[in-house]
Amino acid sequence: MSSSPCFTFRFFIPLFVVMLSCSNGSEVPKQNPVSTEPFVLVLGNIQDAGSPQAACSKECCRKLFETPDPSRKVVSLGLIDPASGARYLFEAGPDFKEQLQELNQQTGMPKSSPWPDGIFITHAHTGHYTGLLHLGKESMNAKNCEVYVLPRMQRFLEQNAPWSQLCTLGNIQLRPLKSDSSQQLSARLSVKALQVPHRDEFSETAGFLIQGPNKSLLFIPDIDKWEKWQTDIIELIKTVDYALLDGTFYSAAEIKNRTLSEIPHPLVTESLQLFQSLSRGDKQKVHFIHFNHTNPLLDSTSEEQTTLQKQGFQIAKYKQRFTL
Repeated sequence: MSSSPCFTFRFFIPLFVVMLSCSNGSEVPKQNPVSTEPFVLVLGNIQDAGSPQAACSKECCRKLFETPDPSRKVVSLGLIDPASGARYLFEAGPDFKEQLQELNQQTGMPKSSPWPDGIFITHAHTGHYTGLLHLGKESMNAKNCEVYVLPRMQRFLEQNAPWSQLCTLGNIQLRPLKSDSSQQLSARLSVKALQVPHRDEFSETAGFLIQGPNKSLLFIPDIDKWEKWQTDIIELIKTVDYALLDGTFYSAAEIKNRTLSEIPHPLVTESLQLFQSLSRGDKQKVHFIHFNHTNPLLDSTSEEQTTLQKQGFQIAKYKQRFTL
């Protein structure tokens, strides 16, 4: 026999009351507190020319032309302080538009201007500064966006068009850096420029040491060879919490039509051997970055990535966070 409408209604009322009393009880579900600690966000891990690279017909690029990978962004970092909403870019390359959009979304609060509170540039190679054009009058028409640079990089931007127009129109405000000196961004954040040896046709090359309230991060996307630098990279790694280091080429087997002397970088195989003396904990600090489109480390299934991780090292991944 089916239930009468009156019986169904009488049954439903007590059940509703029980559910209501449970939802309004004294116990409130616990929520994870939102962290206010500053953090670095990886906005790109690819070498200057991108992946896929123009005119590349190799397997590494052919599939990407057919099916683009949105995570393949040219090297850049974001530095974000959730407590104040301040955000900074490290490098302004060809993927500036998307990386700025991601940076702004991370703050979670309205900003007085859409451009960053500051941009730090390592050197005058195309993957590191050409995105500054988006700050110009043809695009954002920014007002005095602060750009932090070493002296030769400052002169390069001031004396060469179209970059000089950004300066004269007040789209950017150049902030000179001194090697081995810290730039205080706030009570919780500072950045030290470290000059490193690289192909310095137009400017010197900087690495950056980012210091937060609790942890520090070393960022050196480009360097010729570790042994050319007067600073001992082994000892420097020991003093920081994270080290995002030049991993452009895994081995010389990637270089087919040029010699390594024309494009010197520490091969990842060389770095792995050099860093073997590090403790397991110090090895885990090292995250390689700035990968050429040919680098097998970009393939998560590659033997090279497995080997690297077995030895205790890591790769910097798109949208990876490092809490400071």
